[in-house]
This record gives sequence, structure tokens and C-alpha cells, in this order.
Amino acid sequence: MDNLMGLLRVHVKRGVNLAVRDVRSSDPYVVRLKSRVVKKDTVYDHDAFTKDEKMVDTEFEVRPYIEALKTHTNLEEIPSGTVLSRLQPSTSNCLAEESPVYLNEGKIVQDLVLRLRNVECGEVEIQLEWIHFPGSKAFLSQ
Repeated sequence: MDNLMGLLRVHVKRGVNLAVRDVRSSDPYVVRLKSRVVKKDTVYDHDAFTKDEKMVDTEFEVRPYIEALKTHTNLEEIPSGTVLSRLQPSTSNCLAEESPVYLNEGKIVQDLVLRLRNVECGEVEIQLEWIHFPGSKAFLSQ
């Protein structure tokens, strides 16, 4: 299997229609679980005087994004905005809508809108982007 040489940037863009956990609103923040396979992002509600409470969780698969990185190596030949692949919502994922993997200014990115679990409502919008280490190749064979 190939090893990626770089860093996966997960940009949390915004939460949409998040559940209220305080009197009139919530003070949400995201905790990403770090492991070899990142499966879950968890949203907590910040409380000033009590312990922060877990609001929700969600899960997303990075394999389609990684496959696009492996497949498309000549990015300078592909026009910006080109959709490289699409992941469809299903009962086996938390996607709220179709998730495109596309080229944006020479970088492969993926936009995801994730349904939140264990809560009455809410979604979180994130974007994946691969950041190569300077001077390294994208993939090295083992």
C-alpha cells in the first residue's frame, strides 16, 4: 500500500441548524479524534460554569478523497473546478448531500455536508485538503 507524505487538513466551515443546549443557543466547538484512521468529529457545547457537554457526533470516510489523490497526479493538466469524483449520500454514511472531490487552484479538495447523529437536528460543513510536505513526493511505495 502507498504511504502519503503530507497532512490532511480538515477545515470545519460551519454548523447549520445546530441544536440548542443552553437557554437560547449553544457555544459549539469541534473536537477531532486523532488516530491512524480518523472516523469521527464530535461537537461539544462550551459552558462557562459547568463541564462542557457532548452535543453530537458524525463520521466520514476519507477513502474516496485518498483515491482521488492517488489517481490524479498531473494536476497542472486539469482545469480548476473539474469534478474528479462524487460520493453519494446513503444509509451507510452521514452525508446530507452529494460530496464532490474536485480540483481547486491546483489542489484536490472535497466538500462534505455531514448529518449529525444522536441529536434532533443539525449538520456540519467541512472541507478536506491535502497539504504536501515541501520537497516530498505525494506517494512513496513500501
